[in-house]
Amino acid sequence: MTQAKAGIRIENLHLAFGATKVLEGIDMVIEPGEFFAFLGPSGSGKSTLLRAIAGFGPTPRGRILIGGRDIAELPPWRRDVGMVFQSYALWPHMSVRRNVAFGLEERRLPARQIAPRVEAALDTVGLSHLAERMPAQLSGGQQQRVALARTIAIEPQVLLLDEPLSNLDAALRVQMRRELLALQRKLGLTTIFVTHDQEEANTTSDRMAVLDRGVIQQIGTPQQLYDQPANAFVAGFLGTANILQGAMQGGDFVTASGQRLPVAAPVAEASRIVLRPQNIRLAASGGDIPGKVAHREFLGSQIRYLVETADGQIIVDTLHATGAPPFDPGAPVSLSIDSRSAPLLAD
Repeated sequence: MTQAKAGIRIENLHLAFGATKVLEGIDMVIEPGEFFAFLGPSGSGKSTLLRAIAGFGPTPRGRILIGGRDIAELPPWRRDVGMVFQSYALWPHMSVRRNVAFGLEERRLPARQIAPRVEAALDTVGLSHLAERMPAQLSGGQQQRVALARTIAIEPQVLLLDEPLSNLDAALRVQMRRELLALQRKLGLTTIFVTHDQEEANTTSDRMAVLDRGVIQQIGTPQQLYDQPANAFVAGFLGTANILQGAMQGGDFVTASGQRLPVAAPVAEASRIVLRPQNIRLAASGGDIPGKVAHREFLGSQIRYLVETADGQIIVDTLHATGAPPFDPGAPVSLSIDSRSAPLLAD
């Protein structure tokens, strides 16, 4: 199956439910064939934005262009997009084959066209051998594949995925996100994936938009957003972050307690520094910041420490080595900071 690639452009999009603003000034460009994620906490507006692209819900102000065509005021069935819902929305009384054929039948395609497209879609997701089963006879992962097959059978220009992995257990989520990405690469479909799970967004998306309270906070590749967050919200939402207050003095970042941390590129107005737990070394002495272990967690491959310092509690992750004694709660320690690679924030 081969679908046409189409880019998406969203211009100055606003949407409100009554007096409540849900999306404000959304501007973005999604490239043809890109796997793009909307990431944010509950209530951030990510699913609302996806539904606005699909045509579900109130009509927003602004423009939504797919392949250069403004679809903002078109009904959903004229937008040439396919959407996979969180619940999969399968018809329980229909077989797998009938579920996949449903969208094509609604479009009143001739039967001679429907049959081969259904077979091609089922083959693409590896479910041809289960075509006559009912949804209740399938696992969660198989039901998700049926929902995907039903969507790609209509050959949309854009594939929209609304938290499609949230109903699966942890191990199956990992497997299915790999399969989703492989399928997207095979089809070349422009895809938007909505999730609140940063690991899912990091491992699947070419780029992502982080939203909070209906506003885009930052757009970029997962690594760009992790290493160069635009503000404290992005830094804290994408992984664990220690954010220390302070100010620039003579080319160093000086924390509120007076600890001097050299930085690679001074930012005159910087008032915070972002320290990732894995970039801090923990030792008995000889580091930059003295402290005391307040709490310790064993995470398998890592040990996570919560260290009390004059600048507040700092999280430190160390690799677990078999036989190496950990630091006990209450032990005095010293932190060595890799501050030259640490992002600086002005907000």
